[in-house]
Amino acid sequence: MTSKELLYVKTVADEKNISRAARKLYMAQPSLSQSIQRIEDSVGTPLFLRTNTGMTLTFAGECYYRMACQVLKMFEDFEMEISDINNLKTGRIRLGITNHLGTLILPKVMPRYREICPHVEVEVIEETTARLEQMLLACELDFAFTHTPPLEYIQPQIHYDGMNRDPFVIVLNQEHPLNRRAVVKEGYPYPVLDLKLLKDERFLMLFRTQRIRQITDAVLIKVGIRQPDIFLTLRNFETAQALAAVGTGVTLLPTQYCQLSSAEYHPSFLSIDKSYQAEWELCIASLEGGFLSKADQLFIRITKEILA
Repeated sequence: MTSKELLYVKTVADEKNISRAARKLYMAQPSLSQSIQRIEDSVGTPLFLRTNTGMTLTFAGECYYRMACQVLKMFEDFEMEISDINNLKTGRIRLGITNHLGTLILPKVMPRYREICPHVEVEVIEETTARLEQMLLACELDFAFTHTPPLEYIQPQIHYDGMNRDPFVIVLNQEHPLNRRAVVKEGYPYPVLDLKLLKDERFLMLFRTQRIRQITDAVLIKVGIRQPDIFLTLRNFETAQALAAVGTGVTLLPTQYCQLSSAEYHPSFLSIDKSYQAEWELCIASLEGGFLSKADQLFIRITKEILA
């Protein structure tokens, strides 16, 4: 049973005449007659009574006609809904984002997006990077804001569309002796400390599933610190920063995150030489080769324009 067959029966019933129905459907009368006969054969009972005055519905035909009207209306509504979605009059996007990136990105992007697409529903899922990638792979998200992982954590099924880079810095107590060994260099926001000097330090680390930890591990391995002395493992980077400020240990954090240091704790920040590539890249993650609606694409384009 196809939409064409439903339309054939409905049109013949409305016109009560096979010739008029054929003209309305822009098809030959014999073809329409054959189609009606095939439909009746498929359902196993006549749908029309053929009389000298025209064609009238049987009881089975009336049931078929009601069903045809309902289904065709559903088809019509669906086509209109798709048209509205394509013209951004309605629709829904499901985006994932980490808690902290949500505070950085959404207040900048949402007012502009809402102005252009006031009726598109935006569903925001705030999760860890690892969970967001799982949800992408399970097709539970359209796209996610995250950071490009080190090579060993790359998911081949995920496309990482990079936007901008943010270098990591060393966070430690202002009275720490290593502050005196840092060197002022042009092009760096803070004095530069050789990462190798951290080999005997106690570290404050985030969990291995968190992107900051993955970047930190990769950077320390580059300088030969494969088994750092980890004093505490935490989930919140702000807590790690505050603990570093009071001398509990050292930690590595992105520069942008350090700009949100609390008024109560004042750590020291030291830059890392660019040769170590201690940085991460803000990116939009989506399924490789996956479908992104017009609403998705517009949200991504606005984000890139604003964050650029």
